[in-house]
Amino acid sequence: MSIDVNNESGRRLDEEAVLDIARYALARMRIHPLSELSVIAVDAATMEQLHKQWMELPGPTDVMSFPMDELRPPSRDEEEPPQGLLGDIVLCPEVAEKQGADAPTEHSMDEELQLLTVHGVLHLLGYDHEEPGERAEMFGLQSAIVDGWRAERGLSGPSPAPTTTS
Repeated sequence: MSIDVNNESGRRLDEEAVLDIARYALARMRIHPLSELSVIAVDAATMEQLHKQWMELPGPTDVMSFPMDELRPPSRDEEEPPQGLLGDIVLCPEVAEKQGADAPTEHSMDEELQLLTVHGVLHLLGYDHEEPGERAEMFGLQSAIVDGWRAERGLSGPSPAPTTTS
């Protein structure tokens, strides 16, 4: 799995954890090991520009996903999933820090960024949360992935509750 993590936000963040949870999520979703992903952390002003340009919405958001090859998790019948460029996930640590602090189960910016990374991966794979059924499926899968990753690393407690606005 080729995953690039670039921090252009001007803030310190646990880039290794972002890389590790992205790799874990893609493996869990059975994405081809030669697929490529880019994760970029940006400042609030840059995220606000992207949010306005691509979503026509004001203000910065927490995470945005830009799919490339529209890869999907393989069906159970497929022996080998297709490989390709998954796309880009753009994270905003400033928004993540506020969301983590404001969440019912307060958590760190890095924990929120881990959650948002999985959220972004799922969007790249075609998951959405516009409809109640889609939301239940996506957020259930998101929690299972984050919880599994945390358990494998011996991190205590369940994953943070979904706080994403994207």
